[in-house]
Amino acid sequence: MTPGEMPRIVRLRHADGETVTIEADPDERVALAKRFDVVAVNSLRARVSLEREGDEVAVDGRIEADLIQTCGISGEDFPVRIEEPVTIRFVPEVARSVPDEEIELEESQLDEIEYSGDSFDLGEAIAQTLGLAIDPYAEGPNADAARRKAGIVSDEEPSGPLADALRKLQGE
Repeated sequence: MTPGEMPRIVRLRHADGETVTIEADPDERVALAKRFDVVAVNSLRARVSLEREGDEVAVDGRIEADLIQTCGISGEDFPVRIEEPVTIRFVPEVARSVPDEEIELEESQLDEIEYSGDSFDLGEAIAQTLGLAIDPYAEGPNADAARRKAGIVSDEEPSGPLADALRKLQGE
C-alpha cells in the first residue's frame, strides 16, 4: 500500500483507549486539495478516540476542515466549512476466494477499513472521510445571480399550468 497525502500510522498495540488529534500540515493540505480537486484546504483537524476489541479498532470522533471551493455556476471561489462525525472500524484483511464477486454488506460492515499486519493508516481514513464530506456541487453565494445573468432563471413569477397548479396547492 502506498502512503497517502497525510499518513498517520497507528500500531494496533497502541490503539486502545487512546484519543488522537490529527492536524494536516501545509504540504499535506496542498496535496489533499489537489486530490479532492478543491482550490485549497486551509485547515483539517480530526479528534478521534480509539477502542480496540481483539484485532478490530473502533474509531469515533469528528473532523473539522476549512476549504476554498470553486462554484460550478459562477466560477467564483468561496469558503466552505466542514464538520463531520467520524465512525470507522479497522478490521483485519480477509482473503477473498473470488476477488470480483459481488457481496452484500450488513449495516455493521459499512464503515470498515481493512488493514494488514500490526498497524493501520488513520490519516488516510481521515482523508477519505474529508473526501466524502466535500460537496462536489457546492454553490457559492453568487450562484443565483450568475444563473439570472445567464438567463437560466429570472426574477419573474413562474407562469404556466404547472405553476398555477402549484400556487393552488399552496393556497395562494
